[in-house]
Amino acid sequence: MFDTLMRQLDEAASTLADCPRDLSDAQRIELLRKVEDLKCIGSAAQAITAVDLDESQRADQVAAGVRAERVGEGVAEQIGLARRESPHKASRFLGLAKVLETEMPHTLALMRQGLLNEWRATILARETACLSREDRVEVDARLCASGEAAAMSDAALAQAAKKLACELDAAAVTARARKAEAERRVSIRPAPDTMCWVTALLPVKQGVSVHASLIAAANTARAQGDERTKGQVMADTLVERVTGTPAEETPRVELKLVMTDQSLLGLTDDAAHLAGYGPVPAPWARALAKDAMGKARAFIRRLYVAPSTGKLLGMDSRARLAPKALADFVSTRDQDLCRTPWCGAPVAQIDHVQAFEAGGRTSAANLQGLCQRCNLAKQAHGWTALPIAGPGRHTVETTSPTGHRYRSRAPAPPGHADISTLAERWTDDETA
Repeated sequence: MFDTLMRQLDEAASTLADCPRDLSDAQRIELLRKVEDLKCIGSAAQAITAVDLDESQRADQVAAGVRAERVGEGVAEQIGLARRESPHKASRFLGLAKVLETEMPHTLALMRQGLLNEWRATILARETACLSREDRVEVDARLCASGEAAAMSDAALAQAAKKLACELDAAAVTARARKAEAERRVSIRPAPDTMCWVTALLPVKQGVSVHASLIAAANTARAQGDERTKGQVMADTLVERVTGTPAEETPRVELKLVMTDQSLLGLTDDAAHLAGYGPVPAPWARALAKDAMGKARAFIRRLYVAPSTGKLLGMDSRARLAPKALADFVSTRDQDLCRTPWCGAPVAQIDHVQAFEAGGRTSAANLQGLCQRCNLAKQAHGWTALPIAGPGRHTVETTSPTGHRYRSRAPAPPGHADISTLAERWTDDETA
């Protein structure tokens, strides 16, 4: 039956990949709707399969004697690799799948009918997360038993679910709001064009106050003839008030730029890599280096690149823990991103690919940068990993408990174009 199912799915995928272009507009609308229905049904199938996988893997781990507190580790990571997404997203999907299976059967039924997509199911689960099982089942029945949720917009669905949650258990919703205040934080992530987003998650009163204060500062400056736009004044005022330094001044910094000497000297325009951000254009990197050296103390760390392969030259250590310089080298080689395919989280730990206890060396060839979650999952029951020797860039092959193998290659350093195909960088769905 499984072989028949996979063959039918392959046939359907082939048909969609070669969909005709000579259609009427009415036919195009019908095709768009039908494909959307299939996406919803596919998400439901993935949810059911994820729950079954979780139950099976947990049973295997229990049978293997895994400690109770570690049972379930590595399951979300397997799902993430299969779905080609980060372990964090996969964990959220697995949580959603369990909720759909056990507490929101009407929502799952709408997905299986092709009427509700994964995101709208997530909205329902998110807005009812603070409720008891009984109350969540009630919201599911009221909004989805009749199919009403399928006709709502995202915003309308969120409001309807939130309204029912408040009516069924106002105390739980209030407690959730208090808990959310305790999770206030500030984060940063890259934005296009050598910019970045600095995001603050704040209680609504504080957030509105901050925004209102910046608007007032911008309005005052503009009224006094400041030629900057309102948005520019607000951004500059935020920097000045947080750092205590005028926005146009350069603070004391350590530059961790990875770029070729040819690019640094202006002989080529090979892109550079700025640690903590990502690729930056050569002219911008040269200007940053020049500006920093002129206005503040700047350190430029240079990492050498093998001309023929683009492989960063490494260092070895006899210690179990990588020395700071070696750890810094590995993190920079991996461009500060977790090496697990599709993860994308910042590097938090320098991991021995082959365990130190199993004879793995503390060397650049046997080290990789991982986020904390992926490093923990790699140690779960049934996972193995080995470095793949070769003249090219650093490569690691990871085998999951089901025997599927996944390869990841270190990103190409500046000055060496990454001409590898996706199949060369990440080889998945191969059983050992």
